[in-house]
Amino acid sequence: MPGLLRPRALRPGDLVVIASLSGPLPPAYEPNIEQTVVVLQRMGFRVRRAPLLRAGRHHWWSAATPAEIATELNGLLRDPEVRAIVASDGGQTALGYLDLIDFEAITADPKPILGYSDISLLHLVLHARTGLVGFHADAAVPGFGGHWQSAPPARRAELEQLYARLLTDTEPLGALPTSPTWECWRPGRAEGRLIGGVINRIVLNQATPFALPLEHFDGAILFWEEMGGLASYVWSYLHVLRHSGILDRIAGMVVGVPRDISGLEPGASPTLPEIVLDVLGDRDIPVLGNVDFGHAGPNLPMPVGLRAHLDARRRTLSLLEPAVGHGHGAG
Repeated sequence: MPGLLRPRALRPGDLVVIASLSGPLPPAYEPNIEQTVVVLQRMGFRVRRAPLLRAGRHHWWSAATPAEIATELNGLLRDPEVRAIVASDGGQTALGYLDLIDFEAITADPKPILGYSDISLLHLVLHARTGLVGFHADAAVPGFGGHWQSAPPARRAELEQLYARLLTDTEPLGALPTSPTWECWRPGRAEGRLIGGVINRIVLNQATPFALPLEHFDGAILFWEEMGGLASYVWSYLHVLRHSGILDRIAGMVVGVPRDISGLEPGASPTLPEIVLDVLGDRDIPVLGNVDFGHAGPNLPMPVGLRAHLDARRRTLSLLEPAVGHGHGAG
């Protein structure tokens, strides 16, 4: 594994590009992109749309072919004017172009790439190959232009300040803002690097040549969330992590709020905490559940690779390192 690679902190007036890194942009979500532009401009950045981000443009279930998306992404990675990339949405395409990414361009000029869902696969792969901090954070359509717009004004302001600090501040963010939804599923404390994403993408990634080495999970805090499918699928994914040895290596776990998972409706059995603790067995690690990141609402940023401190009993999660630095790969 390479060492941690932090992008340079963004400055006022820096260019942020919104790009289709996976799924297409349905015409109905064009206003979400426009709202995202407004949010990013309020943070002090210039904003541009990448050419593939056009309403109605698609190839099958994707914004374009995997090769076309990779070509555009590589162009953004190589362009010195572009200082950050925000994914328009998730989707089902990242697996198709992992082998086409210009990893050398990332090492030469690391930039924040923001997104979750399918984009969490990119974060894991880029972190494994280059050490790049993965900005598991809101994307444009479901996040900045979606959930953010329906959140209470105070919550929107809190998120905007948090994201601006995430991208510009070379000091650690410290404690993430807590929510009443957070639950202690197993008490304890842990300190380690954050590794995770959508749980099905973690499992898929570990089946490719781009998998994170198992040693990288030693002492890590595994964070994951899931959308759709069945409760039994989540149980199965957790068992894949058990069989692979990952659950024996991690020091703690943070679980995001689930969304649209059949079998987890109120009153259903088993509950998500029961599923998690069933698979963990006697592994005595802290587990913090129902944390507000993932598909269920506005995302707290969970930077892949950064050291964090978890106290499940107190229901706190703190980032101990900055996500950005003073220069290329700076600490």
